[in-house]
Amino acid sequence: MKNFYKLALFFKGMAMGAANVIPGVSGGTIALITGVYERLINAIKSFDIHALKLLLKGRIKAFSQYTDLEFLVPVFLGLGAAVLSLAKLFEYLFGHYPVYIWAYFFGLVLASVYFVGKTVEKWTPANVLFFLLGTGIAVAVSILHPAGENDNPWYLFLNGVIAIISMILPGLSGSFVLILLGNYQMVAINAISHFDLKILVPFGLGAVVGLIGFSHILSWLFKRYKNKTIALLTGFILGSLSVLWPWKKPIYLLIDGKPVVKHGKQLVAYYEKILPQHYDLGFFIAVVCILLGILSIFFLEKYSEVESKKTI
Repeated sequence: MKNFYKLALFFKGMAMGAANVIPGVSGGTIALITGVYERLINAIKSFDIHALKLLLKGRIKAFSQYTDLEFLVPVFLGLGAAVLSLAKLFEYLFGHYPVYIWAYFFGLVLASVYFVGKTVEKWTPANVLFFLLGTGIAVAVSILHPAGENDNPWYLFLNGVIAIISMILPGLSGSFVLILLGNYQMVAINAISHFDLKILVPFGLGAVVGLIGFSHILSWLFKRYKNKTIALLTGFILGSLSVLWPWKKPIYLLIDGKPVVKHGKQLVAYYEKILPQHYDLGFFIAVVCILLGILSIFFLEKYSEVESKKTI
């Protein structure tokens, strides 16, 4: 039973990693839906001075218990496996079936609004206000225009800090934030696919710093203002739907009026949302993909309920 639980955590980590590869989808949303979000934040937060002292003294068992490694290791192994294995797959899918992929994740995130929102114990006027605030912030972020690509190590470090904060915030996509910062193609596709350490090392260091630092803030908010925090995060999720609208056309990145090409492909700056051009078979397949996304969250929620009952 214990090994099965670890395997379940591994697959939850894979779901989070897969979500983080997609611009507009948040791994934090998946963590919240699968019931591991608060434990994840608290476990990450535990990497502090006390944890370092335990490690330096060689008290490995105490260090493992203090940092909840039994939970973190399978989750992060799953997350890493998904990111490394799915980068090329999603590059192919977005190149050949973009509308269907966006439609699936649109449905997935749409259903998440309900399932995350229902965990708020009581929808008071204050909680509604925080929900609207989160929605407004996410929509505002979604309409920002991206910066240009930049491989300066300090800028990549800053990208890592900002992207990881976005990844652990439900509704704010780390991948989409990387698009706004101008480095999604460079980091999430090319550097991972080709294991480019000049890009990955400074970005990874920034991610570690941002992850540990911001987890303390989130843990404090959950302890003192849990319902308001979840209401705010639910708003983030709802606002992110504007990014995931399936029907859109790419606006390609231009520098001095010329398209930017990397590895034989034009870099996309952002997507302009449009209405469906044809109500044909492709349109109905996209609608089915939206429904599949909704059903995925429904079954994920039911599975998480069963698992949580087993572990009580």
